[in-house]
Amino acid sequence: MSETPEPRARTRLPAAVILLGFTSLFTDVGTEMIFPLLPVFLTEVLKAGPAYIGLVEGAADTVSSLLKLASGVVADRVPRRKPLVLFGYGLASAVRPFVALATQPWHVLAVRVTDRVGKGIRGSPRDALIADAAGDRAGRAFGYQSAMDNLGAVVGPLIATALVALGLSLRGVFWIAVIPGAVATALVVAVREPARPAPPKPSVAGARATGVLTPTLTSYLGILALFSLGNSSDGFLLLRARSLGLSTAEIPILWAVLNASKVVWAWLGGDLADRVPRARLIAIGWVVYALVYAGLGEATATWHVWALFILYGVFYGLTEPVEKALLKDLVRPDQRGRAYGAYNFVAGITALPAGLMTGLLWRTWGPARALEVAAALAGAAGVAILLWDAWRGRAKVD
Repeated sequence: MSETPEPRARTRLPAAVILLGFTSLFTDVGTEMIFPLLPVFLTEVLKAGPAYIGLVEGAADTVSSLLKLASGVVADRVPRRKPLVLFGYGLASAVRPFVALATQPWHVLAVRVTDRVGKGIRGSPRDALIADAAGDRAGRAFGYQSAMDNLGAVVGPLIATALVALGLSLRGVFWIAVIPGAVATALVVAVREPARPAPPKPSVAGARATGVLTPTLTSYLGILALFSLGNSSDGFLLLRARSLGLSTAEIPILWAVLNASKVVWAWLGGDLADRVPRARLIAIGWVVYALVYAGLGEATATWHVWALFILYGVFYGLTEPVEKALLKDLVRPDQRGRAYGAYNFVAGITALPAGLMTGLLWRTWGPARALEVAAALAGAAGVAILLWDAWRGRAKVD
């Protein structure tokens, strides 16, 4: 049988969760003020080739994924998780001004990789800290965190666009982006980390083999990996939107609309995750993903694109916060850092093969077939997680 969270009174989220949400908001405002402008800065100001953009982002994401795994292990071994979170945010904020000082393409590469080092160090400990503080409101907590994160992705590009429209140079925008990063770091200082319960003794846990990678968690991560193989970069969706007639000026607006939809649905999805079986919500989210991808593959008009991108926000809301809330149910409190590290690692390490596969299919058979394959993988993962949930329920009964 599936676990259905019991309805609970709608109490306020803990202060630590609220502060970490605002930390994500300001961090993403600063990051997203820079990120959309980096390709132009690299190619037009620093005269780098298009391939260099792929090198920068690929290297940055790979480093981040590996460090999320390592930082999760460390977060379970140290007495407090907050210092890792603070160091990660502080490092990213400290290195950000150097983008404005870059005079060579490799300078940008070094800054982006160091920025992602900070993200890798803070990511898993932060998720574990949120789970520790949230208690029985993990769904709402991660939904709030995801909503604030996506809100920053809406606000940041809009601020950057306004500054450029006012005549500010790209380097000037990069300097201003330092401010929200500094605010984010200051907010982490104010976070009060909750006390962690002592780990159970082996006799209480029931066995010696109670490592974090239990059969239940391993199979869950395997299903996430199956889905992630079809979850390539959203850049392919923007490319598809462009091919269906959206102008260059409309693409950033489309991206902002998607992130606005994600804000709304992340909050709603997180709230539902405390009242509805979490595995079922994830399965529904993956079905929505399949419908969006298949729909974009067959779309013929620009209004199809706008409608499907708004629907795409539903997928994020029913998966991002819910997957993390479900993960909390699968491990002991003293194992959360490693569990979130493994989760983030699986999501990150599958990004490269997913992108390569989609790109190859796109080039060989066209966008429709590439998007349909991704939809099929999402559908298969949705069936798999429902079967996994049923198996988990029977195992508990036995």
